[in-house]
Amino acid sequence: MDFDEEIDAAGLLCPLPVLKARKRLLTMQPGAVLRLVATDPAAVIDVPHFCAEAGHEFLGATVEGAAQAYLIRRGRDGAARGLSPRG
Repeated sequence: MDFDEEIDAAGLLCPLPVLKARKRLLTMQPGAVLRLVATDPAAVIDVPHFCAEAGHEFLGATVEGAAQAYLIRRGRDGAARGLSPRG
């Protein structure tokens, strides 16, 4: 699947991969797709949970060697759920 932006969070531990994704998604247009690469084993739980809570669409994950690549479609109402840049 095509994506618009990518974050390499390999080597970072929870909660940093999700925090980096959150920050980047705030700068993206609704409907845009972010690819997040992470090696943290907790990301398999954290990324889908974050998407559900923040109003983004979790498109899936693939294993790429020692890492996982997650695809997230930016939701329309992220800022309305308390996810503005000011937090």
